Formats: sequence, structure tokens, C-alpha cells
Amino acid sequence: MSRSLRSFTIHLMLKGGHTQEVQFRTLEDFQAWYGGVLAPAAAEAFVTVPLGELEGEYLVVRAGAVLAIRIEPVYGGSQF
Repeated sequence: MSRSLRSFTIHLMLKGGHTQEVQFRTLEDFQAWYGGVLAPAAAEAFVTVPLGELEGEYLVVRAGAVLAIRIEPVYGGSQF
């Protein structure tokens, strides 16, 4: 049985050593958020980061506080 891609876990590495995990269903959803919210924002501007699958749950962070981003695919199913 092959593995199937379920979602993507995005690891945000923030100033001060903090990290935050964020879930996106597709890579395109992440790219739309990044391109529409994070990338165009000024470093001192506050941006909203959607958390989990609950509607309206957000982390608010300054755009310049995001130092690195790691994208991890999450697979479902068995691997044989």
C-alpha cells in the first residue's frame, strides 16, 4: 500500500528561539498565505498566522520575527 500525502506542517522559526507549527492542507494553500500575507509585509508589520483547523484561530507576529521556515510533508497510510 502506498503512502498518500495528507497535509503539510510548516515550522516557523521565530526570533528569541521560539518555534510554531502550522498546518496547511496543500502546498498551494501555504504558498498563497506566504505570498499574500508574509512576503509583502514590512518587517515591523503584524501578520496573522492561521493555527490548526479551527476557524478564526490565529497567531499574530511581526513579519520580521520569522527567521526561517521548514516545510514538512505529512503522509497517511502504510509504507511497505
